[in-house]
Amino acid sequence: MKRKLIAAIGIAGMMVSIAACGDSDDKAGGSAGADAKELTVWLTVDAQNNWPELVKAADATVKKKHPGIKIKHEYYGWPDKNAKLDAVLATDKVPDVVEMGNTEMLGYMVKGAFAPVDPAKFDNSDAWLDGLKDSVTYEGKTYGVPYYAGGRVANWRKDVAKSAGVKSTPKTYEELTAALDKIQKKQGDKFSAWYQPTRDWYAAMSFVYDAGGSIAVESGGEWKANLSSPESIKGLEEFKSVIDKYMHGDKTKDESDRYIVYGQGKSGMIFGAAWEGATSEVPENDKTGKLKGNLENFVLPGPSGKNIPVFLGGSDLAVPVKSDAQAVAAEWINAFAGSSGQKGLIEKGNLPNNKTDLATLKSDPATVVPATAAESNWFVPMAPGWGQVEKAQILQTMLQDIGTGKKSVEAAAKEADAAIDKVINTK
Repeated sequence: MKRKLIAAIGIAGMMVSIAACGDSDDKAGGSAGADAKELTVWLTVDAQNNWPELVKAADATVKKKHPGIKIKHEYYGWPDKNAKLDAVLATDKVPDVVEMGNTEMLGYMVKGAFAPVDPAKFDNSDAWLDGLKDSVTYEGKTYGVPYYAGGRVANWRKDVAKSAGVKSTPKTYEELTAALDKIQKKQGDKFSAWYQPTRDWYAAMSFVYDAGGSIAVESGGEWKANLSSPESIKGLEEFKSVIDKYMHGDKTKDESDRYIVYGQGKSGMIFGAAWEGATSEVPENDKTGKLKGNLENFVLPGPSGKNIPVFLGGSDLAVPVKSDAQAVAAEWINAFAGSSGQKGLIEKGNLPNNKTDLATLKSDPATVVPATAAESNWFVPMAPGWGQVEKAQILQTMLQDIGTGKKSVEAAAKEADAAIDKVINTK
């Protein structure tokens, strides 16, 4: 599931209230709130619906150490969670643990909403996946704990590939483009050999990072946009090549309904979240009746010769700075997302939060593809104004201008850099 930074964190009352206690020396995992009698945990409905037994197990661990403690759970959907959180943060009755999408963390860390934590107190913290570790780190401090991860993989129709004379899954970018050329020729120009929505910046930036570029770079505490660097331009040019050669759908669309479009049978491949292929083949989405058993996930090879770096999505767990049960909150988080919890999350089809557990998945045919893809990953710039970049959809606008031919790659990238530079350092 894609999680976008919610712009509502600028509530004046919340900010004033947080600022009043933002200089506390107490840290989650320390002594603050060690004798707490109550604990309130906010999670999304994912936990409620898919792994409630893991929640109960974490509760039992904490209750064993703190007899008599009451643990209350509240569950929220992704669309309304942050609005409710913002309202509560302006009061003194905050939850003690809250689940956040990893791209949502930054704005709250910048505003001082979460308490810093000691990574050493959490299982596998020395092996947290780079993208997730980045998402909980701001100005050298850690403000959350990675919960689970979600990567991106390529998925194609084996029947379409076979009909074009393609006999094996591509292992290199050259093999991939050669296969797509055959598929495109076989199917004609009303078919997308690779359905790649133009505004999908997660995919586009994978090409940028594969080429050695980046969205922005930090120097001396200041961030500067980097999309017009030679390396980034190289990645954007390759992304444009994919759009021009293989994407014959609407070039103004984003990726939100990609799995639905894929299910309509007019495309041979997608590159998206690992769940998208499986969701396309369910009866209500498969309009061809041919997708079941014909779809195959594989690791997308990059033009660089390595596996393409993927955006690493997922969730984090944080402790609001105004919680009066920070120590016990940290204990609950470790019981839930620590070593035993990760095993349960893996069994439910999630990627773990750490490299050690991730490595074990590579020996299982059912999980080797997403596990391998997630090893090479990137994350958004952890700059104070990144939320404003996302809100303004600067990357999406640039990509649409490039994909539709409205602007050259160089001109669109230069314009995007200028727009990013105006806001990326703004708190």
